[in-house]
Amino acid sequence: MPGSPGDGWRRIDRKALLVTGLVMGSVAAGLCLPILLGLSGGEWPGPRARQGAGLLLLLGGAALLVLVPVAAEYVSWLKTRYRVGPDRVELHTGLLFAKRRSLARERVRTVDLTANPLLRVLGLVKVRIGTGEQAAARESTLVLDPVSRAEGERLRAELLGRAAPAGPGVHREGVLAVIDLRWIRYAPLSFVAPLLGGAAAGAVMQISDWFGVQHELIVWIGDRFRDTSVTVMVLVLAAAAAVAGVVGSLGLWVEMWWNHRLEREPGGTLRVRRGLFTVRSISVEERRLRGVELVEPLGVRLAGAARVDAVATGIGRDGQDQHADLQILLPPAPRAHADAVAARVLREPLSPTNAPLTPHPAAARSRRLRWAAAAVLGPLAVLVALGLWLTPVLLYIALGWTAAATPVALLLGLDAYRSLGHTLSGDYLVARSGTARRSTVALQRTGVIGWVVRQSVFQRRARVLTLTATTAAGSGAYSVYDADADEGLDFAADAVPDLLRPFLEPRPEPRSDPAAPEGS
Repeated sequence: MPGSPGDGWRRIDRKALLVTGLVMGSVAAGLCLPILLGLSGGEWPGPRARQGAGLLLLLGGAALLVLVPVAAEYVSWLKTRYRVGPDRVELHTGLLFAKRRSLARERVRTVDLTANPLLRVLGLVKVRIGTGEQAAARESTLVLDPVSRAEGERLRAELLGRAAPAGPGVHREGVLAVIDLRWIRYAPLSFVAPLLGGAAAGAVMQISDWFGVQHELIVWIGDRFRDTSVTVMVLVLAAAAAVAGVVGSLGLWVEMWWNHRLEREPGGTLRVRRGLFTVRSISVEERRLRGVELVEPLGVRLAGAARVDAVATGIGRDGQDQHADLQILLPPAPRAHADAVAARVLREPLSPTNAPLTPHPAAARSRRLRWAAAAVLGPLAVLVALGLWLTPVLLYIALGWTAAATPVALLLGLDAYRSLGHTLSGDYLVARSGTARRSTVALQRTGVIGWVVRQSVFQRRARVLTLTATTAAGSGAYSVYDADADEGLDFAADAVPDLLRPFLEPRPEPRSDPAAPEGS
């Protein structure tokens, strides 16, 4: 029977009952406190005896709200067992519906530890053991919630502590990167800041609607701007939302990246630790690392910074975790530092992401400029049509749209072309693309399992094509957009010999003119 002494079965930590009790106690307090305040203020209707009965009923409901979940957690604690055997990791749960799940130890790819503030105070962690398979994320993951911090570290060391010979190159073991608090300046430059600003404005309106004061709020805002124009009011409100977004992005950065530390442990495991309130520990085995990706959102790139992501097999997105970017090795940092960290991660003297790239033909630039023109002309046509049909005011808006959007679209189109590039750097295939989110990936050539060659009718006329390297790591596919048709095919054939070359037709050799005189 699972759980009998000496058979290797273990229970999750008994403090799980305390965790449930504290959480439900806070919920009960939040529900009952307003009513208790009403009682103390004499607002409870009826005589004092009825008030006492109501108070007892309230306290009884609060007790049930706490005791019932704690009792259910106790039953779950009794029936939950796990063990790490020589070949498998097993988890048994359930009373009415028993579940017996196990993972082969050789398939375990991640052992991630997470601790929210309550778990940290109690010395507990939540352990997530996974194989990294994307098709059945739930079935390929075992969650132990909670266990002691020491037990979580023991499980991580036992399941990931496989012997791995040191690879060639430099940067053997130890700390690869630590957070620099000055990097917080990049937080407001991401796309998160305006989203948080909009969310803050929406939250204010939603909360005011819950309390039935939304109309009063709108009237109050209108009174503040009674003597100002609509343009000034819009600009001030937009500035307030922007300030809220900046503050929110700074707070989110601190919570996510406080005490960030990237290190290489003995046995070939990269470990990322980070977090202020909720601490996370994410492990990546080097034997499943296939490269790195430098990600540069537009605002961050203009400030000369980039972040480093791991391109590895077995890293998915945890739908239960709001901070689900498990592949991030380094938050936005100065570009030179990001390249240096990428080199340390790959055990290379210089990062392939900094290698000179082969530019793409002028046809690629023409295609992006046409896309930019279409992005401007589409809304323009709609505004002109509606202006001729409804009101001439829309014609002036169309004129303003054209004057403002045309230079921005052209600049973005030219930037998108300048961002294109590809090359082979040692053992790595390097490809770069994007403007709003520029990405430079260095992918191990041995990690490429196939090529997809796409050429639309317009690309065929321009003699360009798109090459997509498929891999089991990262996003699963990395593309080289609008490369020269002949050079792109040679690039793909050279990147992974014998993978694409058997499907290529040899180019005809230029024939000499038989009528030409010998020696001419």
